Amino acid sequence: MAKVVVVFHSGYGHTLRMAQSVAEGAGAELVPIDAEGNVSEAGWAALSAADAIIMGSPTYMGSVSWQFKKFADASSKPWYSQVWKDKVFAGFTNSATMNGDKHSTLHYLFTLAMQHSGIWVGTGMMPSNAKAATRNDVNYVGSSAGAMAQTPSDASPAEMLPGDLETARLFGQRVAAIAAQIRG
Repeated sequence: MAKVVVVFHSGYGHTLRMAQSVAEGAGAELVPIDAEGNVSEAGWAALSAADAIIMGSPTYMGSVSWQFKKFADASSKPWYSQVWKDKVFAGFTNSATMNGDKHSTLHYLFTLAMQHSGIWVGTGMMPSNAKAATRNDVNYVGSSAGAMAQTPSDASPAEMLPGDLETARLFGQRVAAIAAQIRG
């Protein structure tokens, strides 16, 4: 069984809820990035020991939150020693609008993973794009690069759609399975 860690920042609780669903699917440990952009020493140790790192951030102004960016900048220490080389990486995000430039956030996470010499895993899910599709279907937002969710700006984390959370859970499950295959 692969050791999977979900490192994430959540500003209002929506990305936390998504991270919990990803972690449920992956059997992963949650490593939160706090409101000041810091990760605990135990969190850094968990990241170093992980076979797979799944990164999550809300999409703010077309990219990751500043707290996530601070974490990414701090990851230059493991980058320099290539501590995360050949680990499996994946990413997820949430924003208030259907598009919300979430793909820019996933591209940022992908680039960070590539700088760490990682192996990126996408969703592996077909989009729910037929006329019969409903907003609660899996991968309704239609992302291949990583899991995406959309939550209206006036909705609480408890009001997140089950389809988006199931997408996140299945995504976590896929990342863990691929990490286990690579680990051998």
